[in-house]
Amino acid sequence: MVKLRIRNPLAVAALACALLMASGCIPVLIGGAAVGGYYLGKDDRDPTQIAADSSITAKVKSKFIADKYVDAFDINVDTHAGVVTLHGDVTNTVAREQAEKLARNVDGVQSVDNQIRIVRPVSESDKTTDEDKPAEAES
Repeated sequence: MVKLRIRNPLAVAALACALLMASGCIPVLIGGAAVGGYYLGKDDRDPTQIAADSSITAKVKSKFIADKYVDAFDINVDTHAGVVTLHGDVTNTVAREQAEKLARNVDGVQSVDNQIRIVRPVSESDKTTDEDKPAEAES
């Protein structure tokens, strides 16, 4: 039998808390009502559906991160009862269509509401500074 001697119980407690938070168990750590309880009280879905929707959202975002055409930071993903809604601005149709395609191919997705807008990229010549703005007339 191996006997361990704990030299700093505070360090062990801090490590345990960090591991719990990293694993997503923070509501358990602080009473169970902090994060999960708020959503359960404000949401019409049951806890199982909330967990399933959160999983879908995470999988869609992961696919965006791994994709060369989609910038995951430009697109917000919301999931409610298996319906994924995509919001954000991209600079071309390829990124918009690819985001929708990736979202549709995630298990559990019922449908995708693609609200991604295509916007013209801002060039350096389009940016204005305070010196470029006309002075306001004083009355």
